[in-house]
Parts: sequence; structure tokens; C-alpha cells
Amino acid sequence: MIAALTGELKQVWEGRIHVQAGAMVYELLVPASDFEQLQASVGEALTFYTILYLEGDASRGNLEPRLIGFLRDEDRRFFDRFTTVKGIGPRTALRALGVPAGQIAEAIEAKDARFLVGLQGIGKRTAELIIAELSGKVKEFAAASMMGGKSIRAGRVGRQEFEEDAIAALMALDDRLRRPEAESLLDRAKQSKPEAKTTDALLREMLRMRSVRG
Repeated sequence: MIAALTGELKQVWEGRIHVQAGAMVYELLVPASDFEQLQASVGEALTFYTILYLEGDASRGNLEPRLIGFLRDEDRRFFDRFTTVKGIGPRTALRALGVPAGQIAEAIEAKDARFLVGLQGIGKRTAELIIAELSGKVKEFAAASMMGGKSIRAGRVGRQEFEEDAIAALMALDDRLRRPEAESLLDRAKQSKPEAKTTDALLREMLRMRSVRG
């Protein structure tokens, strides 16, 4: 089992990286929340805390080993716990980690299903299941998030309920959309159409702005 890997970060793509350790170059899957930090660290020597799993169909004999890398050991430990929830496999968990693990843990402890539904690939039923199975079990990760000044409460000061609903609705329409992108569209929609004071009105404006951008 590979518990950690130290080497030079050679290349970064969306969702994966190449790390050279000695004569070997390893491909690691990585959470989207680390993407910007990794982009700024190309060429540096870094340590990644890793999880190895097999992906594919065992009955057809096409299993392939995949290595997931985290910049922080607590993120790896949270990932391990997060994937104990039924229906949350490694790929789903990686998509959900478009925001830091500590913020997800804080939402779980706060029983904030709306925030969890806003995560990529997480629907309402799955969010409720996550809370039911993990509430009370991820306090250490939530506490670390708050001590680091990254509380989701601080990041959402002044957010109205209908605004959060608009974010969740937009992400439900496109499961590839990450929460930071949805929040950016919300802020732009509020500026362009300040009279939009309902979920439907905001969502229409967000969709219009996204279409124009595309």
C-alpha cells in the first residue's frame, strides 16, 4: 500500500497530476479544491498523502489501479470516512471535494443539507444520507476548518435562502458545475438584475449569463 508519495510536481490538469519520484512518474487523481494551489506549485517537491483503489468491473477482469493524492493528511482521512456512505464512491467523493473537506465536514455537523446538495454530484437523498450516517463523526475535521478561518458560515454571510436555492438549482441542472462557479454566477446575476428577489428570477438570470459566457 502506498501511504504517501514525495516528488516533483511535473504537470497539473483538471482532476489529475503527474508527480516524478525518482525514475518513476506517477499519475494521481486530486480533489478540485486543491487545483489552484497545485497550479502554483508546478516544479516544487511536494508530499501527497495517498489512497489506492481499483476502478472498473471485476467480473470482466478490467480493474485498473488508481492513486488519489491529497496535500493534507486530514483530507485523506476525511475522504476515507466520506466514502463509507452508501453511494459515495471515490469518483463521486472527488467531484464533491470542489470545496475544502473541512467545509463539507462543518456542513455535515450543522446538518446543512442545502450546502451538501450544492456540491457537485450530490443530490438531495444522498445529502440526507450523508448527514444521517456521518453527523457526529466528522467533528475533528469541522473543528480544523473553523480554527483555520475557513468556516462556511463566514463565507456565506448575507446569503439569502432563495439565493442558496438558486445555487443548488443551477448545480442540479449541470452536475459538472462547481459551487465556486455557481456562486460567481449568482453574484454577477445579483449585480446585473438587482430586482431579482426569487429563486426562479435569479436562476433565469444565472442561466442567461452562463449561456452568454459560453
